[in-house]
Amino acid sequence: MLRALLQTLIRRLKRSSDYTIDAALPATALLTVSKERGLAYGRGLLRRPALAACGGSFFVGRRVQMLNTRLMHMGRSVTIEDDVKIDALSRGGVWLGDNASIGRFSVIECTGVITRLGEGFRLGRNSNLGDYSFVGAAGGVVIGDDVLIGQGVRFHSENHVTTRTDVTIKSQGVTNRGIVVEDDVWLGSGAVLLDGVRVGKGAVVAAGSVVNRDVPPYAIVGGVPAQVLKYRQEPETKA
Repeated sequence: MLRALLQTLIRRLKRSSDYTIDAALPATALLTVSKERGLAYGRGLLRRPALAACGGSFFVGRRVQMLNTRLMHMGRSVTIEDDVKIDALSRGGVWLGDNASIGRFSVIECTGVITRLGEGFRLGRNSNLGDYSFVGAAGGVVIGDDVLIGQGVRFHSENHVTTRTDVTIKSQGVTNRGIVVEDDVWLGSGAVLLDGVRVGKGAVVAAGSVVNRDVPPYAIVGGVPAQVLKYRQEPETKA
């Protein structure tokens, strides 16, 4: 009975008819999941009035820090897990799409210094940011729909200028070009994405890779720096 009720509730929240709970899940585990999701839902209810927008159910874990919430826009059934910090101070704010989730101990910072506002962060529908990840969104970080992001992935949308040697690096300022990850991408655990890169649709980035150049659609890349290893499908050729 509990399994059926929980499954129906999740399907309604996600608006998905194909969500099925594993039959091997014990009743005690179902009770634990129900309790934790219920508490997270309650914390979300308390946070919703402070947001710029919220499209539906909102689940918030323990010890979550949310700063500049009037710049946060949440879709339906968004989950922010325990010990996450999000500071939305930026020109564009933070946008999390339907069914998006932010993993435990992750940090999203949209502005490095208040003398120069950052661009902001967007995470698309059904996309997740894995535990212990870091998003530096001063130059703007945009992640598409259905994107899988492993644990400890880092996005750095800012570079320090180092052209002069007669003054300190710190005094030369920064450049920002932004990072874009298109739909249906898998970023493996520990991957690092540097400013100015675009990861094409359907691409796979191997765990521990450093991406410092664009990744073609449907490419599988790996290494430091990341190189194309093969393609999931042959790249399209121009006529």
